[in-house]
Amino acid sequence: MTKRTGFPQILTLFYWLGRPFFWLFLLAGYLLIVGISILRLTLSFFLKNTKGLFLLLFSFPGQIFKKIPRLKIKKPVVSFPKIPPFKLFKFRFRRITFPKPKLRLSLGPKSVAFLLGIIPGCLVFLSFYFYILKELPSPQELSKPLPLTTKILDRNGQVLYKIYRNQNRTKVSLADIPLYARQATTAIEDKDFYRHSGFDLRGITRAVYYFLTEGKLTGGSTITQQLVKNTLLNSEKTLRRKLKELILAILVEKKYTKDEILEMYLNEVGYGGATYGIEEASQKYFGKSVKELTLAQAALLAGLPASPTAYSPFGSHPEIARLRQSQVLSRMVEDGYLSENEAQAALKENINYRKQEIEIRAPHFVMYVKELLAQEFGERLLEEGGLEVLTSLDLQLQEEAQEIVKQEIEKLKPLRITNGAALVTNPKTGEILAMVGSKDYQATDIDGNFNVTTALRQPGSAIKPVNYSLALERGFTPSTLISDTAITYRVAGQPAYSPKNYDNRFHGNVSLRTALGSSYNIPAVKILSAFGVEEMVKRGQAMGITDWNDSSRFGLSLTLGGGEVKMTDLAVVYGTIANYGKKVSLNPILEVKDSSGKILKQNPCLPQKENFSLKKEEKTTCESPVLNAGVAWLLTNILADNSARTPAFGPNSLLVIPHHEVAVKTGTTQNMRDNWTIGYTPSRLVAVWVGNNNNAPMSYVASGVTGASPIWNKIMNSLLKNQPNEPFAKPEEIISGQICILTGTLSCEGCPSVKNEYFLKGTEPKNHCDPEKIKQILEEKARLEEEQKKSERPE
Repeated sequence: MTKRTGFPQILTLFYWLGRPFFWLFLLAGYLLIVGISILRLTLSFFLKNTKGLFLLLFSFPGQIFKKIPRLKIKKPVVSFPKIPPFKLFKFRFRRITFPKPKLRLSLGPKSVAFLLGIIPGCLVFLSFYFYILKELPSPQELSKPLPLTTKILDRNGQVLYKIYRNQNRTKVSLADIPLYARQATTAIEDKDFYRHSGFDLRGITRAVYYFLTEGKLTGGSTITQQLVKNTLLNSEKTLRRKLKELILAILVEKKYTKDEILEMYLNEVGYGGATYGIEEASQKYFGKSVKELTLAQAALLAGLPASPTAYSPFGSHPEIARLRQSQVLSRMVEDGYLSENEAQAALKENINYRKQEIEIRAPHFVMYVKELLAQEFGERLLEEGGLEVLTSLDLQLQEEAQEIVKQEIEKLKPLRITNGAALVTNPKTGEILAMVGSKDYQATDIDGNFNVTTALRQPGSAIKPVNYSLALERGFTPSTLISDTAITYRVAGQPAYSPKNYDNRFHGNVSLRTALGSSYNIPAVKILSAFGVEEMVKRGQAMGITDWNDSSRFGLSLTLGGGEVKMTDLAVVYGTIANYGKKVSLNPILEVKDSSGKILKQNPCLPQKENFSLKKEEKTTCESPVLNAGVAWLLTNILADNSARTPAFGPNSLLVIPHHEVAVKTGTTQNMRDNWTIGYTPSRLVAVWVGNNNNAPMSYVASGVTGASPIWNKIMNSLLKNQPNEPFAKPEEIISGQICILTGTLSCEGCPSVKNEYFLKGTEPKNHCDPEKIKQILEEKARLEEEQKKSERPE
């Protein structure tokens, strides 16, 4: 609710308005008395036969001024009839009489002068009040907080984006504004600023002259009046608004000091477009803080508020900006702020302007963060509160990842792939280090502004670790054999389901390690069939998937990617595995401060200071244990085992990062619409997707190795270059032993393939292999291979 000017302020206003015109009013009073005396003589003549009318009009004021005996008009006394005495219950009442009222009127020249002066005066005051003062805002409103710009920064303090409703503004104190910048403003806008009381009489006279002669309201406004107009009034060009502006300027000068008024003005005034305040103007035109302005730059900025469009150096006539700058410097010389030599030196300075570009960096990430901020703090605080949001994004890494995605997608055009996305996180803290939502935010042909990292897509085999975590938790081991043979599932009311491997082959009995590492489909479906779809849905929800809300929607194909997920959720799932079974949700925000520097929010998962400030307080837990640490480590160990994926991907695939232990998984949907690669170290996770925003299928030759893996490999290599290997520490509940690969049991004589395997304590095999059993297995394996070869021969 707008606060209006109070009665004491009105009295103050009349005092300061009336003081310059005191003698004028006194002279007018004497002239009025002389005029009234003449009027009295005229009235006396006409009032001889109009006594009743005169009594009606002036009886009350006449009583007030009856001590001034002049003209006397008497009216007959009113008498009431006498009441005769009468008896009532033997009581006698006395006769009642009433006093005779006397009504007299006594008026002199002074009385008439007063009446004829006070009535018009009241009318003038009431007109002035209702026309000007009634809707006059209070100068106190200047102390209200200005709408300030929210800044989203990367982890090193580089500005990614500025959020504001209509005015892009950053408040600065007068002490932070160079003296010559202040002097330049007062010289060109209001040379008598420190001498007048809110208005410039010469300027007002000039404005009145133009109004009377040309009917236009022009100029004449002081800095104080401009501040009032910009903050308390509208910009309509009417006499009424101008009078309000003048009155408020006087009141503002009485409430605030000159420096306070100048500071408010320099933070409020517009410098072109949505840029308000001298700090944002300095950033817009020169890419630097107002503290760093040179004299030449300050003079150029000082000339802008009068007409930001006409004087803009970015306009169609930039030379006009330099002419205006010259005018400002000349005024500064006239006012004694500069010498002629200093002004000439400033004019000769070569000004380098900031390159005008789209003022948003990492746009997909910025919009993602903006949405989170709006949900937590509300739109109004976000757009007007001047928040400083320090994010986890590494801008250098972001730009590098963006370029990698863009270049690699160009190479994938022959595979009918038009878009890609990437996400880089820290699984320990949930920080998002890079978010590439598409190959190009500005690419309208593919809806480039659409953020694929937050969109629902089918994950393909990339979801299998969720399923296998159930198996390892419930007695399966990496050496457990699973039959990779043909099978058909029949459910009443549904078509028969016969899962197939991506290579359309069967591989016989394979270990769980090989089945997961080489991403065989049939073993994964058999495991899901054993434990149930509902159990996998629950496990997926626990590990970070937010869109699996109804298990009845899914079938056995869920483990092959039949349930859509977001890349951000999939990053949490894999981050849970990397973090030894402890789920840490993504948090792209490190710290949020309000305009006064008060900390509103911090990432509770951060263990130490990393290029940002932290309050010294007890660390809040942000981890949710959802997996046994040993189970998570076994999954990681399998996904990092190059030999386990060699049968499917070969020994030298792009999934290998030399000299670094990296766990990685691919995924390709059976309809060839989504292709994934996700891999991680203990402290870095990279997820990559390629496909088409319009859901068009890719070429049949696209796979985890040919599609997403090249992008993943380049980003991961960039992250880990010049970094030491970061191994996954083995938990205490993990033990190891020699096993026979063919049987999955402890090794024995005659086993051709023996290896060291890891187990959760209590799940390790107790029996040794049987040589006869090994012989049967080898024969069965040979038979299957022969059948496979026959089926592949052309008829």
